[in-house]
Parts: sequence; C-alpha cells; structure tokens
Amino acid sequence: MNRIDTRFAQLKAANRKALIPFVTAGDPSLEALVPVMHALVDAGADVIELGVPFSDPMADGPTIQRSSERALARGAGLSYVFDSVCAFRQRDAGTPVVLMGYLNPVEARGADAFAREAASAGVDGVLLVDLPPEESGGFREAFAAHGVALVLLAAPTTTDARLQALCAQVQGYLYYVSFAGVTGASEQLDPGAASARLRTIRGMSRAPVVAGFGIRDAASAAAMAVDADGVVVGSALVAAMAGADNAGEAATRAAAFLAPLRAALDGAGRNGPVR
Repeated sequence: MNRIDTRFAQLKAANRKALIPFVTAGDPSLEALVPVMHALVDAGADVIELGVPFSDPMADGPTIQRSSERALARGAGLSYVFDSVCAFRQRDAGTPVVLMGYLNPVEARGADAFAREAASAGVDGVLLVDLPPEESGGFREAFAAHGVALVLLAAPTTTDARLQALCAQVQGYLYYVSFAGVTGASEQLDPGAASARLRTIRGMSRAPVVAGFGIRDAASAAAMAVDADGVVVGSALVAAMAGADNAGEAATRAAAFLAPLRAALDGAGRNGPVR
C-alpha cells in the first residue's frame, strides 16, 4: 500500500472527501513550488497533483498552458520537478504527490528510468493525459516495479466497455474528467449531469474516483464531491497565484484559495456517508 492508498483509506475512515490541488511546477516561480506545496497541505490538501511543464499541453486550457510556458522559460524540467518533490519530502513524508503531464518527457527518459527517479524523489503516482490505456501496459509495469501508480482518466464519452477495461487496470485513483473539454472551462461544468455517471463509475471501480476540470471554488467543489470520492482543482488555483512577487506571497495566496474549499468539502461530508 503506497501513500495514495493509505490516504484514501484514512479519508474513508474519517468520512471525508479528498481535496486535490493541482499546481504547475515552476510557476509562479521556481522558488515558490515547495513553499506552495507545504501551504496547500496546511490548508487541507490530501493529495497534491504536480503539473510537469510541457510545450504542447493539449488537454489544458489557456491558464495552465500559459503557466507551463512560463515555467519552461524558467528552466522547470524533469530534474527540477524531481528535486522539488525530494525537497518537499524533507518535511512531509505522508502527503501523496502525483505528477500530471504528458507522455513525451517520460519516453525521452525511458519508462523505467523515469519511474526509478520519480520513486526515489518521493513521487507516488503519475497521470499521463495522452497515454491510451491500450498502450499503457509497459508503462504500468515499469511504474509498478518502482511502486509508482499509473493513474488513469475516464470521461463522459468513455464507453462502457472501455470503462470496464480502465477499472480493471486502475491504480491509486481514477480521474473523471467532468466534461469533454480542456481544463479551466468552468462554464462547461454541470455537476448534475456528472452525478449519474460518477455513481456508475464508482460502482465499477475498485479504487476511489475523483472529479476534475472546471472546479473553481468552494461551491463547485462541494457540488462535484457529492458523487465523487474527491475533487481536483487546478486552473483557478494557478490563476490565483499568477504574478505573485515571491515564494511567501505565492504560498499565502495558495492557502487562502484552498481553505474555503476544504471547509466546503468537510461541511458536505457531514451530510452523507463517504463510500
């Protein structure tokens, strides 16, 4: 059992929903990342998704695209990401860290070498947006050999047959993309439309199911958490930190953004059981 499994077991026992913030590694500055990660944990984060900057983030909307561009311009490559996770682990040995990104940097490193470095740094899982499950076997095996979970995605357009295949392969948690679109398009989020699908997927998946895309504030987080095991918030948090003058300000902004979401999820959890 790795940190992801442990954390979700703890949440279930406490009748709480997972709050998973996403931040782009290297934005708003290289120095801000580790302080921001600690601030997010202090504000109630259960898992941290760390965006690996990439030059062509096709699943991301303009907010995360621009943050990735800024991070790359500062030199935020894979070595920086691994070093930052390692630095985070000096104070936090328990909070799961999941890298979210694209396949190309992993292939450039080699799946086994990437997984070995990730595990050594303290990474618990990897979510690769453009890795189809039909082609994921070799990566899943390489990651598993080093104790790193390959987190998979499902969407409203995922067929039942494909969903069954995803649920058979799931590790860590299953990430449900709440609508067919890119990150940050909050106007497309319809919690009511997602509810039935989330209930179906949770009934099929042996791992927790979290919902992401379009969640921008406490109200949308609480609404999406009703039928999910947790929620992911990314673009709105990235936007809240944009332009911070220093690491301290970035950390303060991150905590101020996340705290109301934590309170909303905890309030919603008192109104019904967590699976």
